[in-house]
Amino acid sequence: MNLDQLTSFIEVADTGHFTRAAASLHLAQPSLSRQISTLEKELGAELFHRAHGHITLTDAGKTLLPTAKRMLADAEAVRRDMDELAGLRRGRVRLGATPTLCVSLVAEAISSFHREHPGVELELMEKGSRELVEALAAGGLDLALITRTFEPSAQMPRLRMQGVLAEDLVVIAAADSDLLKGRDHITLAEVADLPQVLFHHGYDLREATEAAFESAGLSPIVVVEGAEMDAVLRFVERGLGIAVVPAMVLVDRPRLSSVPLVDPHLSRTVSLATRADVRATRAASAMESTILATARSLASEDTGLSQFVRVVE
Repeated sequence: MNLDQLTSFIEVADTGHFTRAAASLHLAQPSLSRQISTLEKELGAELFHRAHGHITLTDAGKTLLPTAKRMLADAEAVRRDMDELAGLRRGRVRLGATPTLCVSLVAEAISSFHREHPGVELELMEKGSRELVEALAAGGLDLALITRTFEPSAQMPRLRMQGVLAEDLVVIAAADSDLLKGRDHITLAEVADLPQVLFHHGYDLREATEAAFESAGLSPIVVVEGAEMDAVLRFVERGLGIAVVPAMVLVDRPRLSSVPLVDPHLSRTVSLATRADVRATRAASAMESTILATARSLASEDTGLSQFVRVVE
């Protein structure tokens, strides 16, 4: 029995699907299946019920799962201790962030961190806030940047939340289009009358804007929906419509124009989440410091975002 086999077992148990587990682990499905079969032979027990593609844990699998997770956590702790001995010449930081932050704050922070600590391995998870909090609680991340907070479940370890930035939502259009021409602000009702590019369902930002439209009794005109952040920005740059986005994504985007969204004014708070019961490694602490320094830089007048982005003290 080895750590790779246990990792594969946990992923199949968590996803309930061999194909999805193989994709998540970047393995060919036959390789994953062989690992599980070998593990079952070594343990002398079947771990999964396999019926028409529906995968569930057997009693043996249910018994193994918490032990397997504890063994992987112990192995990670050993690795963390060894990395500590090497200081910041090597190590690993597992950072989670929402997609809208990955094209702004996170991109700047990771670039700065890598310049200072090139020997530290960076692992990024790009998910919604809820999934990031769950991954952090399960030990899959060292820290996470989230835009929503959730009440932890009774089984969830205690998390520490630190406010980083308060960020306004703005409306963007192609710099050479007439959609926002002559405006110094725009109301939500006016936004609803313009062709709009929407993110896919599951984006924290999509849920926030939909809630605002619903509360105001408005139905936006949608030209494209279901896009990721990079696609939304490109569609808008090419003149397909407007989009409601966090102000920080405007950094280094000269082909976009923007105006503040008013009536209502919408904003969000970016928070840094960590495990309160786990001592941070030197590498994770250094990443936290880099994120906070990057946030202060983005909120400065040098970026032109100071009216939209504020450091949370």
